[in-house]
Amino acid sequence: MSLSVGIVGLPNVGKSTLFNALTKNEVLMANYPFATIDPTVGVVPVPDGRLAALATLSGSAETIPAVIEFVDIAGLVKGASEGEGLGNKFLANIRETDMIAEVVRIFDDEDVHHVSGAIDPMSDIEIINLELIMTDAETVSKRRSNLEKDLKRGDKEAQAEAELLDRLMPHLEAGQLANSLELTEEESSLAKNLHLLTMKPFLYVCNKKQDAFNFDEQNDERWTELKNFFESTGAEYVLVDAGVEHELKDLEDEEKNEFRREYGTQDSGVDTLIKAAYTRLGLISYFTTGEQETRAWTVEEGSTGPEAGAKIHTDFRDKYIRAQVVPFEDLVECGSKAAARDAGKLSTEGKEYIVQDGDVIEFMHS
Repeated sequence: MSLSVGIVGLPNVGKSTLFNALTKNEVLMANYPFATIDPTVGVVPVPDGRLAALATLSGSAETIPAVIEFVDIAGLVKGASEGEGLGNKFLANIRETDMIAEVVRIFDDEDVHHVSGAIDPMSDIEIINLELIMTDAETVSKRRSNLEKDLKRGDKEAQAEAELLDRLMPHLEAGQLANSLELTEEESSLAKNLHLLTMKPFLYVCNKKQDAFNFDEQNDERWTELKNFFESTGAEYVLVDAGVEHELKDLEDEEKNEFRREYGTQDSGVDTLIKAAYTRLGLISYFTTGEQETRAWTVEEGSTGPEAGAKIHTDFRDKYIRAQVVPFEDLVECGSKAAARDAGKLSTEGKEYIVQDGDVIEFMHS
């Protein structure tokens, strides 16, 4: 499963620095707009301490984490929906991703230029979101026009889609993201075919800077306004110091922890971001473990046993018989699969079983 997160934002808010910290790969960075023109893609392991515990338990020769893809997309500017600042190219790159990580700057620093001059994170969000919304409104309008012939013929599918579009258009025109409109299951299915930018999940990445005037630390009114926005819209956000994370990217874990203590932060903002993106995409991990390898497998939340088994091999879906399942916590507590079975913690599950995050599974097929 290759799901991707597009890192978007105005120029010079720290997108490429964050991408470098995420992927440990250098991409072109400079303190001016459009330093990044072509999107750069990085496959990033999902931090999960459960893997090491299972590998130790099984004496595994290899450990393979779940991964998620990040795409560094060049800075979006006002007027992008009308082609400003290479906007059409950037918007097309965003369309190809499954989720949007929107980077906003929450620090003052005279040495780091901002495209608008003043540092105002809510204004940044409004500019970016409006460009995405305007692009979606154009998509909806064009699609609605294209349905006219089918509507005149009395096509029922066209009628259902037209009703959805007639609900979406005023919602977008009111400046609302498409993903904030409550849809029925049928409407959600129809909406997927539109490939709207603002129907994607959003995660806001608040970028701080070491030794700068950080709005959250100073209880600045701009942070209060931002927090109110997150709370009123139910938006998810994470705090990251992209600069610090970029400096630490090549260090070993023990060295990273030592430097974080010096910087006054114990948490890895990058790890928090990766985990939040994984969850925001509706993904969970299950595990297989043995002497050869311990591996995390990515599935969508709500997947059945056969659907999860298909990630390993299609036989585990097509010829599925049953699966032996033990939750991670129970397996570690018991110390072995045999002990977990004796303790009644291991269960045998059929085709209808819904896989849970952290399940350790062994599949059986005919």
